[in-house]
Parts: sequence; C-alpha cells; structure tokens
Amino acid sequence: MKSRGCGLALLLALLLVLAAGTAFWLVPARAEALFGPPSSDLSAWTRWRLSLTLLTSSRQLTSPTPSTQGAIFVVSPGESASEIAVALEAQGLIPDAHAWLAYLRYKGWDASLQAGKFRFDSALTPITVVQVLKKRPETDAVLVVLPGWRREEIAAALPSSGLRLSPEDFLAETALAERFTLPFVVPPAASLEGFLLPGKYVLPRDAGAPLLIEAMLQRANQWFSVAWQQNVRNRGLTPYQALILASIVQRETKVADEMPLVASVYLNRLQKGMPLEADPTVQYALGKPGRWWPSPLTLEDLQVVSPYNTYLHAGLPPAPIANPGLEAVQAVAAAPQTDFLFFRARCDGSGRHVFAQTFQQHLRNACP
Repeated sequence: MKSRGCGLALLLALLLVLAAGTAFWLVPARAEALFGPPSSDLSAWTRWRLSLTLLTSSRQLTSPTPSTQGAIFVVSPGESASEIAVALEAQGLIPDAHAWLAYLRYKGWDASLQAGKFRFDSALTPITVVQVLKKRPETDAVLVVLPGWRREEIAAALPSSGLRLSPEDFLAETALAERFTLPFVVPPAASLEGFLLPGKYVLPRDAGAPLLIEAMLQRANQWFSVAWQQNVRNRGLTPYQALILASIVQRETKVADEMPLVASVYLNRLQKGMPLEADPTVQYALGKPGRWWPSPLTLEDLQVVSPYNTYLHAGLPPAPIANPGLEAVQAVAAAPQTDFLFFRARCDGSGRHVFAQTFQQHLRNACP
C-alpha cells in the first residue's frame, strides 16, 4: 500500500513537470502567434520572459488608445527606448510603458526609433505607435547643433537634418550679423558666428534660413540676458568679447566643471597683457572642409598669419571661433578668482586638465 502511494506521488510529480515543460514552450509559441516572430538575437530565457509579458498585456497592447488621436509627440535625438516609453505613458499615449518596451525589445526594435516631431492622426494601438515612431516624420525636420561647432559645420549638417535648406543659403544668410536684432552690439562686419547656439531645433522641412536663424536667436536672447551682460562687464569685458572668450573656452575643454577655471586662466592672461596662446584659435584659422579643427598642431601651424592666431597677437581674436554651449557662456560670467596662467591636458586620457600658476609648474605638468 505504501509502495502504491509513492508510485502515485511520483506519477503526479512527473505529470506536473511535463505540464510545466509544455507551458514553458507554449508561452513563446502563443506570443509569436499573436505578435509575430521575435528578434533572432534574443536568448531562450529572454524570449520566454518577454513573451509572458506580451501575453499578460495583450489587451493593452492591441487596444486603441483614444488620447492618441490628434496628439503630438516629440522624440529628442539620443533618447533611449526606455525614456521614450516613459514619456509616452506620461502623455497618456500608451497605457503601460513596461509592456510597450517589452514589445519593442521582443521585436528587436528598441534601437530603431526615430527622432522628430510626430502627429498621431487617429486613435492608435500601442503596437501601431511603435510603427509610427520607426518612420522618420514627413512634416518636420530635426537639426541638432553640437556645442563648439562653427558656422560651416552647422551648414554641413543641414542636408541630413531633413531641412530643405542648402548649406550655401545658410552661410549666406548668417554672413552679416547687423541684419538681425541681437542681444548686444557687435562689430559692423561681424557674422552670426557665436549666436548660432547649439541644441535641438524641430522645424518644418520647408523652413527657410530666416526661420532657423530666428529660433537660434531666440535662444541667444535667453542665454545672453541683461544679468549675464552685466556680470561680464563687471569683469572688464564687453558682451561680444565675452562671447568670443566663451567660444574659446568651449573648444578648449568638453568637461563642463572645468570651464570656469579655463575662463579664469584667459581672464588672467588678458589682465596681464599676455598672449592667450589658445590652440583652438589657430585651428579656426587653419580649418578647411573636412578638417575644420586640425589636430595636433605643429610648430609651423602656430606661425600661421591670421588675426585669429593668439600666439602671434595679444588679446582676443576679432570674432568668436565657434558657437559655445550654455556651460561655456556661463563659465565666462562666473569664472573664479585664481592665480592660474597655464593649463594642459592630464596624462590619464580623461580629457581633463591640470592648471599651473607659473611656467615652471606648467613644464613640470608635462606628460613623461
């Protein structure tokens, strides 16, 4: 009798194992029947886990969301799939960010979403939202301007942005600053270099140069506020001179928390009448299409005849050498009082710099 009971228990255990195994393989099969084939890059366990999420959320994923009708949604360049999912749920365009992201990863599309401004014309299911976001918007273009770009680099980025604006037209429109209303006075022959501020610009594809420049100058009016202008005047600079210095600081370092120290070095050198000896100004003078910022510079490069060569000419160059980011702009206005007159790149490849008060210290900071 006892033996028969043990046998039944073993049989039940075996049946449970078989049932569990059948259920394990049934989940991916049912998910594929409902949602199509998964990405071939998924491991067996990841496929099963995502399949289970899809099956438990199938009603949410396949039911239209009324709030999508007429909605506008913007995907910024560089946003991750997770960030997009959270933003969609926060805007009420999908009911469950976790389930939507699971579908995206199940299909292998989490790196396929496009940046831009999307309009949803009808009530869409979360699955259909994925399809919309995989296609580049037809009505809007997104131009991303990186900190430290010069006018020519912005012009070169226009064709890939989707804007129907030629690089030649943009350069022509930005060649003379006095045609525009600016936050402060600039020299008569100045271009808009320095005012074409970095960031993301979402515009209609057929937007011309005036509309793009207007958007850039709106940002300039915000960054170069009355308070900022007064702060830089207190440091003995005109706002335009401060903009020139900010453009140099931007090109000298990409480390934001170093920018005030870099600005302090140049302010100290200006105060003492020392040449700035800023490599980016020489790079600007030497820049050519395809090689706008030549590096490393040779001793011969440092002798180039140009008003932008701050090794040969004391003081600031005649105009900005690039379009600085907000951190560089603020660094000039908030540079600390220091005794630093020199800086050079650290030897650890971190991109940071080491600062020195004397030339002897500067020499000792050289890499071995």
